Parts: sequence; structure tokens; C-alpha cells
Amino acid sequence: MTATACPICGEPAAPDVRPFCSARHRDRDLLQWLGEGYRLPGGPALDAEREDGLDKPRDRD
Repeated sequence: MTATACPICGEPAAPDVRPFCSARHRDRDLLQWLGEGYRLPGGPALDAEREDGLDKPRDRD
């Protein structure tokens, strides 16, 4: 089996919390995901209504 390094600190991973070295680093990573700490840069998202043209007034005949 190949030794895995903790993605937070680089220390060897512990078997019970793999790929992390401790429960503390596992929980820290989870909080990053939940707090949207892992994001990719990009432009603003388009509003779905504007893409469909639903924000335009409708003709009522």
C-alpha cells in the first residue's frame, strides 16, 4: 500500500481518517467545502429567467 500525504499539512495519513492525518484536518476540509472555500474563478452566472427570455413583458391578446 502506498503512503498517502495529508492534503492539509503533508504528514502521513492516518488509517481511520484517510486521506487526512487527523480528525481535525478532516473536519477543517469539510468546513472548507461547506463554506464554499473551494471555488474556481469565473464570471457571474446568468440568471435562468433571462436566458429563457421570461423577464420580457408578454403580449396579452
